[in-house]
Amino acid sequence: MCWILRVALCFEQPSSLWPGAAAGGDERRLDRRLADGIVEMAQHVLDGGSLPRHGAQRPHLQITTTLETLLQRCGTPAGDLEFSLPISAKAVERLACDCSLTRVLLSADSQVIDVGRTTRKIPTATRRALGVRDRGCRWPGCDRSAAWTSGHHLTHWVKGGPTELGNLVLLCHRHHWLVHEGKWQIARGEDGEYLVIPPQADWFSRPARGPGVDSVA
Repeated sequence: MCWILRVALCFEQPSSLWPGAAAGGDERRLDRRLADGIVEMAQHVLDGGSLPRHGAQRPHLQITTTLETLLQRCGTPAGDLEFSLPISAKAVERLACDCSLTRVLLSADSQVIDVGRTTRKIPTATRRALGVRDRGCRWPGCDRSAAWTSGHHLTHWVKGGPTELGNLVLLCHRHHWLVHEGKWQIARGEDGEYLVIPPQADWFSRPARGPGVDSVA
């Protein structure tokens, strides 16, 4: 069985290009900041629904993956992204947080047996309520508005996490990447505020940069 994820692309006003971007502990190289800015800008424009439709649907990315890849089991194949190189299981997990999902059942010889209905992981009404509650990226110190964010499951739905407000939080592209590929963690405290936890020390690689030390649990 495989899963097809459709992720709306988004163009946001690139925070990575703001003059003060480096002041908040962002040590990305200029070429990386430029690339991240382009991704944010594309996502925002396409999420706005203002572009013409092609084939009766909005522009999107299509990712084909297996359930085992989403669960990040050892030896599973990478995600298959249209017009691109394969992407990591962590990238698939991040994109799957807020996507349209179609289940495709295959036989042992990879013949399609059944195609399920396409469902939205974060329904429109839930996304609107999330925007009203969070009003923007909830990463400590980030001022990105709700229009430039994506919904993130605190406990991913593939691991049994529910798609409800108590398990969702808005994160901008940069901080959503930090939680998945960057191995940071974000958790809600008893007072409703969010704490971020850096990844465990790895002496053989440089950790992804996060917020200032005052915001770290």
